[in-house]
Amino acid sequence: MSDTNGQSMGLKNPFDSWKSIVISLYMTLIGYGVLVGIPVISTAWVTLLGFSEVEVGRVAGADLGGLSLGAVVTAMLIGKVNRRLLVLIGLSLAVVANGLCISVVDYDQVLWLRLLSGIGSGIYTAVAVSSLGASSKPARAYNAMLFAFAFSQALEMHFLPLLSMAGIYTTFIVCFLLTIPFISWIPAHAPTEVVEVVADSLAAQSVPKFVPWLCLAAMVITYINIGAYWTYIELAAASDQADPEWVGQVLTWSSFCSLIGCLFATILSSRYGLLRPLLVTLVTMAVIVGMLANGITDKNILISVLSFNFLWIFIDVYQMSTIANVDKTGRFAALMPGAQGLGQIIGPNLAASILGLNLGYSGVFIMCAGAAIVAMLLYAFMYLRFRRTIPAFAYAT
Repeated sequence: MSDTNGQSMGLKNPFDSWKSIVISLYMTLIGYGVLVGIPVISTAWVTLLGFSEVEVGRVAGADLGGLSLGAVVTAMLIGKVNRRLLVLIGLSLAVVANGLCISVVDYDQVLWLRLLSGIGSGIYTAVAVSSLGASSKPARAYNAMLFAFAFSQALEMHFLPLLSMAGIYTTFIVCFLLTIPFISWIPAHAPTEVVEVVADSLAAQSVPKFVPWLCLAAMVITYINIGAYWTYIELAAASDQADPEWVGQVLTWSSFCSLIGCLFATILSSRYGLLRPLLVTLVTMAVIVGMLANGITDKNILISVLSFNFLWIFIDVYQMSTIANVDKTGRFAALMPGAQGLGQIIGPNLAASILGLNLGYSGVFIMCAGAAIVAMLLYAFMYLRFRRTIPAFAYAT
């Protein structure tokens, strides 16, 4: 891939500057803030606003579904519209919606406000993720992003439960607004010369154009599992009489498993490629979420949540890097938050429907395990198809 990127052709890629990378990393952490903190935010909606468990699934789905919609809009506009303008539009929507949520607590109104906030976050986040994907070494940039997530997740898990609902929304508002003084660090446009060079990267490898779309579909299915599990894990533990203080500590400290996950993901991909470890990871993920279907204890929630955070990072490193290997224009990278958000709206809503049918959290965790297996089958199809025809892709690192 190195001969298809801007730097190797003597072209200066503005997305390689440290300022672009730093601000993009910051924006991804803030843009994904609700996704990362959804267990404690979901609990706050129940305990502080009085929403039912089913309503929580709908609200979480609206927020994260808005993330998907905003990312799709951004993917269509990012080659034509100033990226800084897109960021300003996105953060403005998120700030206004979060501000209104401070005073509006009615479920029906909060549902639409969280959708609006999600759309703003989606626009904001997609610009950041696309900018990382447009760098000359996107896989390294995504690994740095996921490494940073370990710290932001731990901070959210520790501090958000200490805040009121208004305090949570205010924190998001302040974090979005802190982007404005540094907005000039975001490249307004990708130079035409660089875009023309990297646009041919997919064709140069003879990788069929359906591959990134199939990867995005697998990402949606993967996030159905992640969205449902992560939205309801704390509430499910509480329903099984697990020690709330213990569960809170597990959620906080398990975040640091992401650090180990990043390290091991890099080591394994260097030796075995991306797809083979991803297949094993998804099967293991199905096992550790499915194990909770028989009930939650202090012991098995420790094993499940620690493993979940460890494997979540594995999956994201491999999925994002696989897409980066087949397209460096940033167009598909901009769609990744959309794929994640779509999975996040389907997952919590499916879980809410399962709970509404009185199938309990056992049904939710079985559904989560099934989604992980389906995603694994899609990646297995790609691996088996291309290991002979395009081994460079099947074994890409």
